[in-house]
Amino acid sequence: MSDATLIAQSVEALKGIGLNYAFVLDAGERQAFVRGLGVTVQLALLTIPGSLLAGVALASLLTSGRAWLARPARALVEVTRNTPTLVQLYCAFLVLNMLITQQLRDWGAGNNPLTPFVWVVVVVSLHKGVFHAEALRAGIEAVPATTLEAARSLGFSQRQLLTRVQLPLAVRFALPSLVNNLVDLVKMTAVASAIAVGDVTYESIMIWSQRDNVLELLLLILLWFGLLTWLVSLAGRWLEHHLRMPGYGQ
Repeated sequence: MSDATLIAQSVEALKGIGLNYAFVLDAGERQAFVRGLGVTVQLALLTIPGSLLAGVALASLLTSGRAWLARPARALVEVTRNTPTLVQLYCAFLVLNMLITQQLRDWGAGNNPLTPFVWVVVVVSLHKGVFHAEALRAGIEAVPATTLEAARSLGFSQRQLLTRVQLPLAVRFALPSLVNNLVDLVKMTAVASAIAVGDVTYESIMIWSQRDNVLELLLLILLWFGLLTWLVSLAGRWLEHHLRMPGYGQ
């Protein structure tokens, strides 16, 4: 039995229980949906490290002890975490992107290289990065003073203290919160559809606007995001197990 025949029979069987998955028999719609699955994975793979880097940078500024660094970082954290991601995305893409495009035209520098996909990665990474920053800040502040004094007695500079002592310990303290943030981040990538980035949500909307199968596609979207978030949670539990510190939380 060929794959095409098996797919057709599966679609017919599902139709018998009231589920319309006929779109998988259309090559164009099937390819669009699969492409959307891949775009969602790409967004997750880019925003996860992007948000972690933003979180480390912001946490470093917040705990720097220098007001001229900590105060702007604190203001960015408060504004970002207290406003909706979708509103931030619209402001970035519809306002900031337009201003950049206009400025580039005035300078004769050509087209704006920042695509909608790039804006989603930047906005989602920064939005979730501020939550990482708060978790890491709490972790940094939880490092015992005796540990810091021991490191200073060995001649560690402030930078070495941060990178070799505070951050490694802070990551272990904050790991459950960081994993929870990353799970939320994967789900947050669905906002990409709001500015026509072809993720699984956007491609599904394009399909169900032509067919009466909203429920069927929503079930697939739920299953896909459920799989991705489960994989992130699984990786997080593995890290928690391997980075566990004896004497803490046991």
